[in-house]
Amino acid sequence: MPDPVDIYVGQKIRQRRMLAGISQEKLASALGITFQQVQKYENGTNRVSASRLYAIAKFLKVPVGFFFDGADSTQQSGLAVAEKVEGLDLENLSNKETGQLIAAYYAIEDKGSRKTALEMIKQLAKR
Repeated sequence: MPDPVDIYVGQKIRQRRMLAGISQEKLASALGITFQQVQKYENGTNRVSASRLYAIAKFLKVPVGFFFDGADSTQQSGLAVAEKVEGLDLENLSNKETGQLIAAYYAIEDKGSRKTALEMIKQLAKR
């Protein structure tokens, strides 16, 4: 069974990759590996070496520490912090539509407008 930290780091790689709109194939090509290897990293099946994590961070334009932010909050079962949010399914976090929604949300520069958009989405979800 994969180590919970490896699972968490893999989830963070996937999260950042998807928010950046980068495919597994494109990340793999930049790293000189197969997309299947990227899948294994993202699933936590294979451990990411320090040098590879550095290359991933550089390509995704985040500090290496990004992949560990919140890792102390993971449960022993290896579940990410995001699972603690009521009604949130981690499977939904990894789909393309969720990434597009989050990217669009943060593209709204005005904080008041962002808050209004969030409230509207919450109201629509109650239906």
